[in-house]
Amino acid sequence: MRKTKAEESGRINQLPPAFRMIPKELLASHFAQQNNKGLLPAASTWRMSSRHISLWRPRLAPPLINHQPCRRRQQHPHHPAPPPPAPNQSPNDSRVPNASNWACRPCTTAPRNALRRITRSTSRSMFWPNRWGRNSPTNDGLTCPIDAPLSTKLSLPAWATSYNFTGTLRPALLSPKRPITNPKVRKPDYALHFSGISESEQKDRNTNNTIRVYGVDELEGECNLRYACQMGREVLDEGSKALKVGVTTDEIDRVVHEACMERDCYPSPLNYYNFPKSVCTSVNEVICHGIPDYREVQDGDIVNLDVTTYSIGGYHGDLNETFCVGNVDEDGRKVVETAFHCLSAALAMVKPGTLYRDLGTTIHKVATENKCSVVRTYCGHGIGSLFHTAPNVPHYHKNKAKGVMREGHVFTVEPMINLGSYQDTTWDDNWTAVTADGKRSAQFEHTVLVTKDGCEILTARQDEPVMKWDPDLVQR
Repeated sequence: MRKTKAEESGRINQLPPAFRMIPKELLASHFAQQNNKGLLPAASTWRMSSRHISLWRPRLAPPLINHQPCRRRQQHPHHPAPPPPAPNQSPNDSRVPNASNWACRPCTTAPRNALRRITRSTSRSMFWPNRWGRNSPTNDGLTCPIDAPLSTKLSLPAWATSYNFTGTLRPALLSPKRPITNPKVRKPDYALHFSGISESEQKDRNTNNTIRVYGVDELEGECNLRYACQMGREVLDEGSKALKVGVTTDEIDRVVHEACMERDCYPSPLNYYNFPKSVCTSVNEVICHGIPDYREVQDGDIVNLDVTTYSIGGYHGDLNETFCVGNVDEDGRKVVETAFHCLSAALAMVKPGTLYRDLGTTIHKVATENKCSVVRTYCGHGIGSLFHTAPNVPHYHKNKAKGVMREGHVFTVEPMINLGSYQDTTWDDNWTAVTADGKRSAQFEHTVLVTKDGCEILTARQDEPVMKWDPDLVQR
Protein backbone atom coordinates (compact mmCIF):
# COMPACT_ATOMS: atom_id res chain seq x y z
CA MET A 1 0.00 0.00 0.00
CA ARG A 2 2.95 2.24 -0.66
CA LYS A 3 1.53 4.51 -3.32
CA THR A 4 -1.29 6.90 -2.44
CA LYS A 5 -3.49 9.02 -4.65
CA ALA A 6 -3.75 11.92 -2.20
CA GLU A 7 -4.03 15.23 -4.03
CA GLU A 8 -1.32 17.80 -3.46
CA SER A 9 -2.62 20.74 -1.46
CA GLY A 10 -1.34 24.05 -0.19
CA ARG A 11 -2.48 26.47 2.48
CA ILE A 12 -3.03 30.20 2.21
CA ASN A 13 -4.24 32.55 4.92
CA GLN A 14 -6.92 35.24 4.90
CA LEU A 15 -9.79 33.69 3.01
CA PRO A 16 -13.52 33.45 3.78
CA PRO A 17 -14.84 30.61 5.97
CA ALA A 18 -15.18 27.07 4.76
CA PHE A 19 -17.20 26.15 1.71
CA ARG A 20 -16.86 23.59 -1.08
CA MET A 21 -17.30 22.91 -4.78
CA ILE A 22 -17.70 26.51 -5.93
CA PRO A 23 -16.52 27.37 -9.45
CA LYS A 24 -13.11 29.02 -9.43
CA GLU A 25 -14.33 31.97 -11.52
CA LEU A 26 -16.89 32.83 -8.85
CA LEU A 27 -14.34 32.49 -6.08
CA ALA A 28 -11.90 34.83 -7.81
CA SER A 29 -14.57 37.48 -8.24
CA HIS A 30 -15.89 37.06 -4.72
CA PHE A 31 -12.46 37.23 -3.11
CA ALA A 32 -11.62 40.37 -5.07
CA GLN A 33 -14.84 42.06 -3.93
CA GLN A 34 -14.32 41.04 -0.31
CA ASN A 35 -10.70 42.16 -0.36
CA ASN A 36 -11.64 45.57 -1.71
CA LYS A 37 -14.11 45.95 1.15
CA GLY A 38 -11.58 44.76 3.72
CA LEU A 39 -13.85 41.90 4.76
CA LEU A 40 -11.48 38.96 4.51
CA PRO A 41 -11.23 37.19 7.91
CA ALA A 42 -7.72 36.62 9.15
CA ALA A 43 -8.18 33.26 10.89
CA SER A 44 -9.17 31.08 7.96
CA THR A 45 -7.09 28.57 6.03
CA TRP A 46 -7.74 26.84 2.74
CA ARG A 47 -6.43 24.21 0.36
CA MET A 48 -6.71 23.91 -3.41
CA SER A 49 -6.66 20.66 -5.37
CA SER A 50 -6.76 19.92 -9.09
CA ARG A 51 -10.48 19.10 -8.92
CA HIS A 52 -12.02 21.58 -6.55
CA ILE A 53 -11.38 24.22 -3.97
CA SER A 54 -12.10 23.19 -0.41
CA LEU A 55 -12.01 25.57 2.54
CA TRP A 56 -11.94 24.67 6.19
CA ARG A 57 -12.25 26.73 9.33
CA PRO A 58 -12.32 24.73 12.57
CA ARG A 59 -15.13 25.27 15.09
CA LEU A 60 -17.13 27.50 12.75
CA ALA A 61 -20.23 26.31 10.94
CA PRO A 62 -19.78 26.59 7.16
CA PRO A 63 -21.78 29.41 5.61
CA LEU A 64 -24.70 29.19 3.21
CA ILE A 65 -23.88 30.56 -0.21
CA ASN A 66 -27.02 31.37 -2.16
CA HIS A 67 -26.59 30.99 -5.91
CA GLN A 68 -28.98 32.25 -8.51
CA PRO A 69 -31.19 29.52 -10.04
CA CYS A 70 -29.32 27.32 -12.48
CA ARG A 71 -30.24 28.29 -16.01
CA ARG A 72 -29.44 24.77 -17.24
CA ARG A 73 -31.48 22.96 -14.63
CA GLN A 74 -33.40 20.90 -17.19
CA GLN A 75 -30.13 19.81 -18.81
CA HIS A 76 -28.81 18.49 -15.49
CA PRO A 77 -30.78 15.37 -14.44
CA HIS A 78 -28.23 14.92 -11.65
CA HIS A 79 -29.19 18.29 -10.14
CA PRO A 80 -29.27 17.65 -6.36
CA ALA A 81 -32.26 18.54 -4.26
CA PRO A 82 -31.76 21.45 -1.83
CA PRO A 83 -30.61 20.30 1.62
CA PRO A 84 -33.15 20.43 4.49
CA PRO A 85 -33.31 23.48 6.74
CA ALA A 86 -31.28 23.49 9.92
CA PRO A 87 -33.16 22.54 13.12
CA ASN A 88 -33.19 26.17 14.28
CA GLN A 89 -34.43 27.57 10.96
CA SER A 90 -37.91 28.08 9.64
CA PRO A 91 -38.67 26.76 6.14
CA ASN A 92 -39.76 30.32 5.30
CA ASP A 93 -36.43 31.78 6.35
CA SER A 94 -34.83 33.48 3.35
CA ARG A 95 -31.49 31.96 4.31
CA VAL A 96 -32.76 28.40 3.84
CA PRO A 97 -31.81 26.92 0.45
CA ASN A 98 -34.72 26.10 -1.81
CA ALA A 99 -35.47 25.42 -5.46
CA SER A 100 -35.11 29.10 -6.34
CA ASN A 101 -31.71 29.77 -4.81
CA TRP A 102 -29.96 26.40 -4.79
CA ALA A 103 -27.63 26.37 -7.80
CA CYS A 104 -26.48 23.29 -9.69
CA ARG A 105 -22.85 22.65 -8.73
CA PRO A 106 -21.82 21.15 -12.09
CA CYS A 107 -22.96 24.33 -13.81
CA THR A 108 -19.82 26.40 -14.21
CA THR A 109 -21.63 29.14 -16.20
CA ALA A 110 -23.44 30.69 -13.24
CA PRO A 111 -23.37 34.51 -13.26
CA ARG A 112 -20.61 36.32 -11.45
CA ASN A 113 -22.91 37.69 -8.75
CA ALA A 114 -23.97 34.18 -7.72
CA LEU A 115 -22.03 34.55 -4.46
CA ARG A 116 -24.47 37.00 -2.98
CA ARG A 117 -24.88 36.26 0.67
CA ILE A 118 -22.92 34.43 3.34
CA THR A 119 -24.31 33.58 6.76
CA ARG A 120 -22.82 31.59 9.61
CA SER A 121 -26.16 30.37 10.96
CA THR A 122 -26.46 27.45 8.54
CA SER A 123 -26.10 23.95 9.92
CA ARG A 124 -22.75 22.25 9.34
CA SER A 125 -24.63 19.15 8.15
CA MET A 126 -25.40 20.86 4.85
CA PHE A 127 -21.76 20.67 3.87
CA TRP A 128 -18.92 18.19 4.29
CA PRO A 129 -15.19 18.91 4.65
CA ASN A 130 -13.99 15.88 2.66
CA ARG A 131 -15.49 13.53 0.14
CA TRP A 132 -15.73 10.55 2.51
CA GLY A 133 -18.26 12.02 4.83
CA ARG A 134 -17.18 13.54 8.09
CA ASN A 135 -20.45 15.39 8.81
CA SER A 136 -21.62 14.42 5.31
CA PRO A 137 -25.29 14.54 4.34
CA THR A 138 -27.24 11.37 3.78
CA ASN A 139 -27.59 12.11 0.07
CA ASP A 140 -23.89 12.59 -0.62
CA GLY A 141 -23.98 9.84 -3.26
CA LEU A 142 -21.29 7.79 -1.50
CA THR A 143 -22.73 6.44 1.76
CA CYS A 144 -26.06 5.32 3.14
CA PRO A 145 -27.24 4.05 6.56
CA ILE A 146 -26.93 0.38 7.44
CA ASP A 147 -30.73 0.08 7.68
CA ALA A 148 -31.30 1.55 4.19
CA PRO A 149 -33.23 -0.53 1.63
CA LEU A 150 -31.18 -3.09 -0.27
CA SER A 151 -31.85 -1.35 -3.57
CA THR A 152 -30.33 1.82 -2.15
CA LYS A 153 -27.29 0.03 -0.77
CA LEU A 154 -26.53 -1.63 -4.10
CA SER A 155 -26.91 1.54 -6.15
CA LEU A 156 -23.83 3.00 -7.80
CA PRO A 157 -21.92 5.79 -6.06
CA ALA A 158 -22.28 9.20 -7.66
CA TRP A 159 -18.83 9.04 -9.23
CA ALA A 160 -19.56 5.68 -10.91
CA THR A 161 -22.70 6.54 -12.87
CA SER A 162 -20.74 7.58 -15.95
CA TYR A 163 -17.43 5.82 -15.24
CA ASN A 164 -16.00 3.47 -17.86
CA PHE A 165 -15.14 0.27 -15.95
CA THR A 166 -12.52 -2.11 -17.26
CA GLY A 167 -14.11 -5.29 -15.85
CA THR A 168 -17.42 -6.65 -14.61
CA LEU A 169 -17.10 -5.58 -10.96
CA ARG A 170 -19.27 -2.67 -9.86
CA PRO A 171 -19.08 -0.75 -6.57
CA ALA A 172 -21.96 -0.16 -4.18
CA LEU A 173 -22.57 2.48 -1.53
CA LEU A 174 -20.57 2.54 1.69
CA SER A 175 -21.70 2.33 5.30
CA PRO A 176 -20.94 5.25 7.63
CA LYS A 177 -17.43 5.47 9.04
CA ARG A 178 -16.96 3.23 12.06
CA PRO A 179 -15.80 4.92 15.28
CA ILE A 180 -12.95 3.94 17.58
CA THR A 181 -14.88 2.63 20.58
CA ASN A 182 -11.98 1.37 22.71
CA PRO A 183 -10.40 4.20 24.76
CA LYS A 184 -7.21 2.14 25.19
CA VAL A 185 -6.47 2.23 21.46
CA ARG A 186 -3.45 4.31 20.53
CA LYS A 187 -4.08 6.37 17.41
CA PRO A 188 -1.45 7.21 14.76
CA ASP A 189 -0.92 10.84 13.86
CA TYR A 190 -3.14 10.68 10.77
CA ALA A 191 -6.16 9.23 12.59
CA LEU A 192 -7.64 12.64 13.45
CA HIS A 193 -6.00 14.66 10.66
CA PHE A 194 -8.50 16.42 8.44
CA SER A 195 -6.89 15.07 5.24
CA GLY A 196 -5.55 11.89 6.83
CA ILE A 197 -1.97 12.99 6.25
CA SER A 198 0.77 11.32 8.27
CA GLU A 199 3.05 14.20 9.14
CA SER A 200 5.60 11.85 10.68
CA GLU A 201 5.85 9.95 7.38
CA GLN A 202 6.24 13.15 5.42
CA LYS A 203 8.99 14.35 7.74
CA ASP A 204 10.73 10.98 7.46
CA ARG A 205 10.47 11.05 3.67
CA ASN A 206 12.04 14.51 3.52
CA THR A 207 14.85 14.02 6.02
CA ASN A 208 15.71 10.33 6.27
CA ASN A 209 17.87 8.60 3.66
CA THR A 210 18.66 5.43 5.63
CA ILE A 211 16.82 2.19 6.38
CA ARG A 212 15.99 1.81 10.05
CA VAL A 213 17.57 -1.07 11.97
CA TYR A 214 15.34 -2.47 14.72
CA GLY A 215 16.95 -3.72 17.91
CA VAL A 216 15.87 -6.34 20.43
CA ASP A 217 14.08 -3.80 22.64
CA GLU A 218 11.86 -2.73 19.73
CA LEU A 219 11.11 -6.25 18.55
CA GLU A 220 10.47 -8.00 21.85
CA GLY A 221 8.19 -7.24 24.75
CA GLU A 222 4.54 -6.43 25.12
CA CYS A 223 2.94 -4.37 22.34
CA ASN A 224 6.15 -3.98 20.31
CA LEU A 225 6.75 -4.70 16.63
CA ARG A 226 6.52 -8.49 16.78
CA TYR A 227 3.33 -8.17 18.87
CA ALA A 228 1.77 -5.78 16.32
CA CYS A 229 2.43 -8.30 13.54
CA GLN A 230 0.91 -11.12 15.59
CA MET A 231 -2.21 -9.02 16.17
CA GLY A 232 -2.42 -8.38 12.44
CA ARG A 233 -2.35 -12.13 11.79
CA GLU A 234 -5.12 -12.73 14.33
CA VAL A 235 -7.29 -9.98 12.86
CA LEU A 236 -6.83 -11.29 9.30
CA ASP A 237 -7.78 -14.78 10.44
CA GLU A 238 -10.95 -13.41 12.05
CA GLY A 239 -11.87 -11.51 8.89
CA SER A 240 -11.22 -14.51 6.65
CA LYS A 241 -13.49 -16.71 8.80
CA ALA A 242 -16.41 -14.41 7.97
CA LEU A 243 -15.70 -14.53 4.22
CA LYS A 244 -18.22 -16.63 2.29
CA VAL A 245 -20.71 -16.43 -0.55
CA GLY A 246 -23.38 -13.83 0.18
CA VAL A 247 -21.50 -11.82 2.80
CA THR A 248 -20.78 -8.17 2.03
CA THR A 249 -17.31 -6.73 2.13
CA ASP A 250 -18.73 -4.14 4.52
CA GLU A 251 -19.48 -7.00 6.93
CA ILE A 252 -15.84 -8.10 6.62
CA ASP A 253 -14.84 -4.54 7.51
CA ARG A 254 -17.07 -4.66 10.60
CA VAL A 255 -15.50 -7.95 11.74
CA VAL A 256 -11.98 -6.62 11.20
CA HIS A 257 -12.77 -3.34 12.96
CA GLU A 258 -14.25 -5.04 16.01
CA ALA A 259 -11.37 -7.54 16.13
CA CYS A 260 -8.96 -4.61 16.28
CA MET A 261 -10.95 -3.00 19.11
CA GLU A 262 -10.87 -6.26 21.08
CA ARG A 263 -7.06 -6.37 20.79
CA ASP A 264 -6.52 -2.69 21.69
CA CYS A 265 -5.25 -2.02 18.16
CA TYR A 266 -6.02 0.74 15.69
CA PRO A 267 -6.88 -0.44 12.14
CA SER A 268 -4.09 1.33 10.27
CA PRO A 269 -5.93 1.94 6.95
CA LEU A 270 -8.72 3.90 8.66
CA ASN A 271 -8.45 7.59 7.66
CA TYR A 272 -5.01 7.06 6.13
CA TYR A 273 -5.14 9.83 3.54
CA ASN A 274 -8.92 9.69 4.12
CA PHE A 275 -9.30 5.98 3.34
CA PRO A 276 -12.80 5.41 4.77
CA LYS A 277 -12.56 1.83 6.09
CA SER A 278 -10.53 -0.44 8.37
CA VAL A 279 -9.46 -3.05 5.80
CA CYS A 280 -8.85 -3.23 2.05
CA THR A 281 -11.03 -5.78 0.24
CA SER A 282 -9.92 -6.34 -3.37
CA VAL A 283 -12.27 -8.51 -5.46
CA ASN A 284 -11.45 -10.11 -8.83
CA GLU A 285 -9.91 -7.43 -11.09
CA VAL A 286 -9.13 -5.12 -8.16
CA ILE A 287 -5.37 -5.13 -7.62
CA CYS A 288 -5.30 -3.38 -4.24
CA HIS A 289 -6.93 -0.72 -2.06
CA GLY A 290 -10.48 -1.91 -2.65
CA ILE A 291 -12.99 -0.16 -0.37
CA PRO A 292 -15.48 -2.39 1.51
CA ASP A 293 -19.08 -1.67 0.50
CA TYR A 294 -22.54 -3.26 0.45
CA ARG A 295 -21.80 -5.54 -2.50
CA GLU A 296 -22.19 -9.23 -1.68
CA VAL A 297 -19.37 -11.66 -2.46
CA GLN A 298 -20.39 -13.95 -5.32
CA ASP A 299 -19.69 -17.62 -5.93
CA GLY A 300 -16.44 -17.81 -7.91
CA ASP A 301 -14.95 -14.53 -6.65
CA ILE A 302 -11.36 -14.24 -5.50
CA VAL A 303 -11.07 -11.80 -2.60
CA ASN A 304 -7.96 -10.26 -1.10
CA LEU A 305 -8.07 -9.04 2.52
CA ASP A 306 -5.32 -6.55 3.41
CA VAL A 307 -5.02 -5.95 7.17
CA THR A 308 -2.70 -3.66 9.10
CA THR A 309 -2.85 -3.13 12.86
CA TYR A 310 -1.28 -0.40 14.98
CA SER A 311 -0.49 -1.57 18.51
CA ILE A 312 -0.42 0.32 21.80
CA GLY A 313 3.36 0.22 21.55
CA GLY A 314 3.22 2.35 18.39
CA TYR A 315 4.10 -0.22 15.71
CA HIS A 316 2.33 -1.40 12.54
CA GLY A 317 1.99 -5.01 11.36
CA ASP A 318 0.93 -5.50 7.71
CA LEU A 319 -0.15 -8.61 5.79
CA ASN A 320 -2.71 -9.79 3.23
CA GLU A 321 -3.98 -12.96 1.59
CA THR A 322 -6.20 -13.81 -1.37
CA PHE A 323 -9.03 -16.31 -0.89
CA CYS A 324 -11.08 -18.38 -3.32
CA VAL A 325 -14.79 -18.09 -2.54
CA GLY A 326 -16.98 -20.97 -3.69
CA ASN A 327 -16.32 -22.55 -7.07
CA VAL A 328 -13.45 -20.58 -8.57
CA ASP A 329 -12.44 -21.49 -12.13
CA GLU A 330 -9.01 -22.73 -13.19
CA ASP A 331 -7.66 -19.30 -14.18
CA GLY A 332 -8.71 -17.82 -10.87
CA ARG A 333 -6.98 -20.54 -8.89
CA LYS A 334 -3.90 -20.25 -11.08
CA VAL A 335 -3.38 -16.56 -10.41
CA VAL A 336 -3.91 -17.04 -6.66
CA GLU A 337 -1.39 -19.88 -6.49
CA THR A 338 1.08 -17.97 -8.68
CA ALA A 339 0.89 -14.94 -6.38
CA PHE A 340 1.65 -17.20 -3.42
CA HIS A 341 4.68 -18.78 -5.10
CA CYS A 342 5.98 -15.36 -6.16
CA LEU A 343 5.99 -14.22 -2.53
CA SER A 344 7.51 -17.51 -1.35
CA ALA A 345 10.34 -17.29 -3.88
CA ALA A 346 11.07 -13.68 -2.91
CA LEU A 347 11.16 -14.42 0.83
CA ALA A 348 13.62 -17.25 0.20
CA MET A 349 16.10 -14.59 -0.97
CA VAL A 350 15.79 -12.37 2.09
CA LYS A 351 19.05 -12.37 4.05
CA PRO A 352 21.86 -9.93 4.85
CA GLY A 353 23.67 -8.75 1.72
CA THR A 354 20.80 -9.23 -0.74
CA LEU A 355 19.99 -6.22 -2.92
CA TYR A 356 16.40 -5.08 -2.62
CA ARG A 357 16.12 -4.72 -6.37
CA ASP A 358 16.94 -8.41 -6.89
CA LEU A 359 13.61 -9.55 -5.42
CA GLY A 360 11.81 -8.21 -8.48
CA THR A 361 13.83 -10.42 -10.83
CA THR A 362 12.85 -13.56 -8.95
CA ILE A 363 9.19 -12.56 -8.75
CA HIS A 364 9.11 -11.75 -12.46
CA LYS A 365 10.58 -15.13 -13.33
CA VAL A 366 7.96 -17.07 -11.35
CA ALA A 367 5.10 -14.97 -12.76
CA THR A 368 6.13 -15.30 -16.41
CA GLU A 369 6.61 -19.05 -16.06
CA ASN A 370 2.90 -19.19 -15.18
CA LYS A 371 1.91 -16.74 -17.95
CA CYS A 372 1.09 -13.96 -15.53
CA SER A 373 2.40 -10.42 -15.15
CA VAL A 374 3.64 -8.30 -12.22
CA VAL A 375 2.11 -4.93 -11.33
CA ARG A 376 4.68 -2.13 -11.42
CA THR A 377 2.78 0.77 -9.88
CA TYR A 378 2.76 -0.48 -6.27
CA CYS A 379 5.55 -1.94 -4.19
CA GLY A 380 6.53 -3.27 -0.79
CA HIS A 381 7.81 -0.89 1.86
CA GLY A 382 9.56 -0.49 5.15
CA ILE A 383 7.28 -0.64 8.17
CA GLY A 384 7.42 -0.35 11.93
CA SER A 385 6.73 2.84 13.83
CA LEU A 386 5.67 4.29 10.45
CA PHE A 387 3.07 2.71 8.17
CA HIS A 388 5.22 3.34 5.09
CA THR A 389 8.90 4.19 5.10
CA ALA A 390 12.21 3.17 3.50
CA PRO A 391 13.04 0.90 1.78
CA ASN A 392 10.92 0.66 -1.37
CA VAL A 393 10.63 -2.95 -2.54
CA PRO A 394 9.55 -3.12 -6.22
CA HIS A 395 8.32 -6.50 -7.46
CA TYR A 396 9.18 -6.25 -11.17
CA HIS A 397 12.47 -7.00 -12.90
CA LYS A 398 15.04 -4.38 -13.88
CA ASN A 399 13.88 -1.98 -11.19
CA LYS A 400 16.24 0.59 -9.68
CA ALA A 401 15.51 0.14 -5.97
CA LYS A 402 18.33 1.26 -3.69
CA GLY A 403 19.61 -0.50 -0.63
CA VAL A 404 21.14 -3.70 0.68
CA MET A 405 19.47 -5.89 3.31
CA ARG A 406 21.00 -5.77 6.79
CA GLU A 407 20.17 -7.59 9.98
CA GLY A 408 17.37 -5.74 11.75
CA HIS A 409 15.64 -4.39 8.62
CA VAL A 410 11.84 -4.80 8.65
CA PHE A 411 9.79 -4.48 5.47
CA THR A 412 6.91 -5.97 3.50
CA VAL A 413 6.98 -8.01 0.31
CA GLU A 414 3.61 -7.98 -1.48
CA PRO A 415 3.75 -8.86 -5.20
CA MET A 416 0.54 -8.17 -7.12
CA ILE A 417 0.10 -10.68 -9.95
CA ASN A 418 -2.29 -10.27 -12.91
CA LEU A 419 -3.70 -12.83 -15.31
CA GLY A 420 -3.35 -10.38 -18.19
CA SER A 421 -1.45 -7.14 -18.64
CA TYR A 422 0.57 -5.61 -15.81
CA GLN A 423 -0.99 -2.20 -16.47
CA ASP A 424 -3.47 -0.73 -14.02
CA THR A 425 -5.87 2.14 -13.62
CA THR A 426 -7.65 3.70 -10.66
CA TRP A 427 -11.37 4.20 -10.14
CA ASP A 428 -12.66 7.69 -9.53
CA ASP A 429 -12.93 6.96 -5.81
CA ASN A 430 -9.18 7.74 -5.93
CA TRP A 431 -8.28 4.47 -4.19
CA THR A 432 -9.39 1.30 -5.97
CA ALA A 433 -6.64 0.09 -8.35
CA VAL A 434 -7.87 -2.31 -11.05
CA THR A 435 -6.32 -4.10 -14.00
CA ALA A 436 -6.43 -2.16 -17.24
CA ASP A 437 -7.82 -5.15 -19.17
CA GLY A 438 -10.37 -6.22 -16.55
CA LYS A 439 -8.69 -9.57 -15.84
CA ARG A 440 -8.26 -10.84 -12.31
CA SER A 441 -5.42 -10.10 -9.92
CA ALA A 442 -4.15 -11.76 -6.72
CA GLN A 443 -1.71 -10.87 -3.98
CA PHE A 444 -0.08 -12.20 -0.81
CA GLU A 445 1.93 -10.14 1.68
CA HIS A 446 4.07 -10.66 4.76
CA THR A 447 6.05 -8.40 7.06
CA VAL A 448 9.54 -9.84 7.43
CA LEU A 449 12.56 -9.25 9.65
CA VAL A 450 16.07 -9.77 8.29
CA THR A 451 17.96 -12.02 10.67
CA LYS A 452 21.60 -13.12 10.85
CA ASP A 453 21.04 -16.20 8.70
CA GLY A 454 17.96 -15.29 6.66
CA CYS A 455 14.59 -13.87 7.63
CA GLU A 456 11.74 -14.27 10.08
CA ILE A 457 8.15 -13.94 8.81
CA LEU A 458 6.64 -11.78 11.55
CA THR A 459 3.08 -12.18 10.22
CA ALA A 460 3.22 -15.94 9.64
CA ARG A 461 0.55 -18.29 10.93
CA GLN A 462 1.31 -19.98 14.20
CA ASP A 463 3.60 -23.02 13.72
CA GLU A 464 4.16 -22.05 10.06
CA PRO A 465 7.64 -20.45 9.93
CA VAL A 466 8.10 -21.29 6.23
CA MET A 467 5.53 -20.61 3.50
CA LYS A 468 3.98 -23.75 2.06
CA TRP A 469 1.15 -23.81 -0.47
CA ASP A 470 -2.04 -25.37 0.85
CA PRO A 471 -5.18 -24.73 -1.25
CA ASP A 472 -7.42 -25.57 1.68
CA LEU A 473 -6.13 -22.57 3.64
CA VAL A 474 -7.38 -20.13 1.00
CA GLN A 475 -10.67 -21.86 0.17
CA ARG A 476 -13.86 -20.29 1.54
